[in-house]
Amino acid sequence: MAASFDGLRFSHWRTESRPEGVVVLWLDRQDASVNAFSQDVLIELGDIIERLAIDPPKGVVVASAKASGFIAGADLKEFQEFDRRGTVNDAIRRGQMVFQKLSELPCPTVAAIHGFCMGGGTEISLACRYRVASNDASTRIGLPETKLGIFPGWGGSARLPRLIGAPAAMDLMLTGRTVSASAARGLGLVDKVVDKAVLIDTAVSLALKGTVRPFKQRATAWATNTWPARKLLAPQMAKQVARKARKDQYPAPYALINVWERSGGQGIGARLDAERRAVVKLAGTPTARNLIRIFFLTERLKGLGGKEHGIKHVHVVGAGVMGGDIAAWSAYKGFEVTLQDREQRFIDPAMTRAQALFEKRVKDPAKRPAVAARLKADLAGAGVASADLVIEAIIENPEAKRALYETLEPNLKPDALLTTNTSSIPLVELREHIDKPAQFGGLHYFNPVAMMPLVEIVQHDTIAPETVQRLAAFCKALDKFPVPVAGTPGFLVNRVLFPYMLEAANAYAEGIPGPVIDKAAVKFGMPMGPIELIDTVGLDVAAGVGKELSPFLGLQVPAALATVEPDKRGKKDGQGLYKWENGRAIKPEVPKDYQAPADLEDRLILPLLNEAVACLHDGVVANADLLDAGVIFGTGFAPFRGGPIQHIRAAGTDALLERLRALQARHGDRFAPRPGWDNPVLREPVA
Repeated sequence: MAASFDGLRFSHWRTESRPEGVVVLWLDRQDASVNAFSQDVLIELGDIIERLAIDPPKGVVVASAKASGFIAGADLKEFQEFDRRGTVNDAIRRGQMVFQKLSELPCPTVAAIHGFCMGGGTEISLACRYRVASNDASTRIGLPETKLGIFPGWGGSARLPRLIGAPAAMDLMLTGRTVSASAARGLGLVDKVVDKAVLIDTAVSLALKGTVRPFKQRATAWATNTWPARKLLAPQMAKQVARKARKDQYPAPYALINVWERSGGQGIGARLDAERRAVVKLAGTPTARNLIRIFFLTERLKGLGGKEHGIKHVHVVGAGVMGGDIAAWSAYKGFEVTLQDREQRFIDPAMTRAQALFEKRVKDPAKRPAVAARLKADLAGAGVASADLVIEAIIENPEAKRALYETLEPNLKPDALLTTNTSSIPLVELREHIDKPAQFGGLHYFNPVAMMPLVEIVQHDTIAPETVQRLAAFCKALDKFPVPVAGTPGFLVNRVLFPYMLEAANAYAEGIPGPVIDKAAVKFGMPMGPIELIDTVGLDVAAGVGKELSPFLGLQVPAALATVEPDKRGKKDGQGLYKWENGRAIKPEVPKDYQAPADLEDRLILPLLNEAVACLHDGVVANADLLDAGVIFGTGFAPFRGGPIQHIRAAGTDALLERLRALQARHGDRFAPRPGWDNPVLREPVA
């Protein structure tokens, strides 16, 4: 049989007939650097499988001809187009049919996985009888569809519970997390883990000889999919999901649980049918459309800046929470880092936090000493002279920052970049007396540095374009999303966030309980309430930002933010607007009969939207997409809503303006519509 494929030409697949009688199907998607399943790729695969079924070889191996990885999943641009045309059902059905035909081949089939294996890539591997993965660090396997507002629809949700047991399978699909090859082997998701050099040979051998899965895995897979198990486990799964996501905001995890509960015990045909119908329904929801849009926004952010940043040594001045964590993260990501402060007692806590980060992030204990060695305490500031990038992270005081620059700049290398982590001070105020303002810019990180994915690249009128490019490339090397912003007060994120937090403080000062305020914001979709956020950021930091932004925005700062007691700055002191214990806010009980004001959600959210419109009007970012991306990744703004501008489009510009004016009449001119509401971008149809 094997010889019958010799010489055949395909657009996306290459066939190799091995001497052992096994056919290797190499996916090499035409005109693409990464393998993804388009309908053309699936149609071609279906034709190949039909040929294989007529005269079966001794085995079939599915592999990637791309060096970049196995298969990234479905072509999401094509998926968006199917959604616009109303043909998602056809696309899902085709993928299911092709993978089912693969699973029904009368010969053994093996997926040979190296590098990323996501979504449809994992689903085609599940349609194979066996799976072998390379032990390379780049090999990651997952089903991240719930992060896109859907769930695996090409047989993944129908097959995975039957392979590794429902609890493990549902955990992978509900969280969307990825696992290494060794972790996948432990779950039973792959049968063998080998060096990349012998991956195909091992897959061929596995196709010829097969393997028997451990009895425990087979027993677990059967027992956890029985009717009693599904009735017992499904409510528990839904309860766990509810702790992190509301059903009306993120319906996909709940739909996945429901489909498994109802049809998980049926035959493969019924399971595939239930899967398809649910995924098609989810694909048409605003949540799925917005989350897929956000995926493309992340790809756009990754494309900002080039790869060359010319930075090896980073010197950080200021070992507080932000400066210390910036230094630690930079060392973790491979840079040589020196950390400076006025006294060693300020540096020591930062070094201790860094060690905790390395222990958490560097899984191999043998590699931790090398990572830790990249971060050095530098009380005297000797590292300035050899640094390619200097990051200033001292107090929010323009005079103090300018004085520091005068001492730093004479010692910098000619091509070194000088940056500030200021959260709100306009850079035109900071570049005075700097000899090389073209090489000066802002790198505004967000707290906690290890968790928050965004860095604002703050510009000013004399910054060089190549400086912006180098800083963007540096952010990418840190696995952060760079968003270039204008250097006006508060830049983008803090400027948009400040009116929201300020109004929360106003409501708090009026006597509305903090937990009630927080609940209203979380119900809208924010990751935490604004009162808790103020404590987390620190009342002192919030006061500093308020000092810069309130005159610029014409807003009054309430006493809760204007005067801060030294030992009551919030989470870091254990006391702020809330009391804190073990890193968690202890929120006071609210009387059960307490009624929150009907306009509370509008009071919190509309000022944020209002300022987002003004930022777009003032050109703080280049366009609405970058604004939405920046606010989502910098504040956690309800991802399912797609960002402030996308939410305005969906809610209706005129309706929101009417609600703003109602708030203005009721509560004062701080709710007056800001310039920019006439921007035609706000009236574009929701994608």
